[in-house]
Amino acid sequence: MVARITSTADKKGFVKIYSYSDFPERFFSLKEVYIDFFDNKKKFIVEEVKKLKNDYFIRFKNFESAQDTKFLLDKEIFVDEKDAVKLPEKVYFVHDLTGSKVFRNEKLFGIIKEVLSYPANDVYVIEDPDGGEILLPALSELIKSFDAERKVMILVPGESFYEDED
Repeated sequence: MVARITSTADKKGFVKIYSYSDFPERFFSLKEVYIDFFDNKKKFIVEEVKKLKNDYFIRFKNFESAQDTKFLLDKEIFVDEKDAVKLPEKVYFVHDLTGSKVFRNEKLFGIIKEVLSYPANDVYVIEDPDGGEILLPALSELIKSFDAERKVMILVPGESFYEDED
């Protein structure tokens, strides 16, 4: 998922989108996207993309008015794998991380439910096996490995992530 349609934008059929991408300039090179309707993704041809200030707007082929686009509100936009941004090594998409099983000391530590983005670093929201919530800073010194295909993260072994203040 790269964006969500937030509103109709004008009488010419543009919709305003909220980008989930760290690379929003990608929208200018997209020729087609997929929009999810009840777990069924439909292809839409991108006719034009505009940026005004920090906002992005897309017009799809055969959508010529605000009335035409009303049913698209709050829909999520996806791209084909071939159009995905190529990331540097050890950098992952949020959708690769969410739902991943996290192991520590060869035991299930929990499942990543959400990734929070902060200026210093991201934070993984992990639901532990008892249903509790653990906030784990996304720091390389805490993560031994991550397999995006298998959705498995292995944390560094040890007793505790935090030093005792005594």
